[in-house]
Amino acid sequence: MRKPTSPEAGGAGTAGATRTDAAPQETRKEATPLSTVVRVRSLLPSLPPAERRVAQRVIDDPEGVANSTITELAQTCGTSETTVIRFCRAIGFHGYPELRLTLATEAGRAQSATGGRVIGSDISPDDSLEQIVEKVTFADARAVEETAAQLDIKMLEQVVDAIVAADRVDVYGVGASAFVAKDFQQKLHRIGRVCYAWADAHIMLTSAAVLKPGDVAIGISHSGATVETIDALEVAKNRGATTVALTNFPKSPITEVADLVLTTAARETTFRSGATASRLAQLTVVDCVFVGVAQRTYGTTRKALEATYEAVRGRTVRPDRRRR
Repeated sequence: MRKPTSPEAGGAGTAGATRTDAAPQETRKEATPLSTVVRVRSLLPSLPPAERRVAQRVIDDPEGVANSTITELAQTCGTSETTVIRFCRAIGFHGYPELRLTLATEAGRAQSATGGRVIGSDISPDDSLEQIVEKVTFADARAVEETAAQLDIKMLEQVVDAIVAADRVDVYGVGASAFVAKDFQQKLHRIGRVCYAWADAHIMLTSAAVLKPGDVAIGISHSGATVETIDALEVAKNRGATTVALTNFPKSPITEVADLVLTTAARETTFRSGATASRLAQLTVVDCVFVGVAQRTYGTTRKALEATYEAVRGRTVRPDRRRR
């Protein structure tokens, strides 16, 4: 069974779509604040080392890059001007002047959105609890907003179509992604869809091995490089099931075994292991898929929700039993 290589080995692609070229220039006219940073962040693992240093600089200080000449940026990143130009083209720009102008525009929009305040995401040892709350909520809100802004609606529609037509849906995820998979399973099961969520590597493989054409297998992985999830999705694909990947990085290995790819736009920083913003971003996409399926099957969904609500209605504490 194929083992995934590093994220650099993934197929080409852009956020929220299968492997296609970078977003066309005309779409940037309606770009959301820091949309360039979001795109660069999603492509970061797939870039060569030298270009990755330039990308990291753009992510860390977009306003500083906007105010730097190409020579200054190249020197700061320990690379050449040619590498900077290659990086610009890799993320969909014709050259460095266009990147500078876009970053300056988006930085201005971002400052307007925050009232001129600069709110970072990294938590420092000296931050007060109030500052931690502000940074965490800001990062979470941005993850949801940016995920929604880059979500490919046509791709989302194809995923909804596949699930509506499927006899069975299997969802794979380990670690924090397993909780998102379980949430999706619970939602679909509540409206009468046959859905299973698996987190054990062996059970994932055996589950995938009995899928058939018309079934849907969904792999959830923030990095897109989780071996267990990729292997299960590959088995499902070989069985003829429609495979869907939900990842933060559109060029990651999981996209190689996915027929359809949905992406998030979350940035995890100081406490990445906590999978905070990434989990919320994944849940946002899952909710969009679920509501799309529920709307498409409105009549049966309403009946199922009413039946399941009635089944648990008596399990709540009555007002007269509450302590006074």
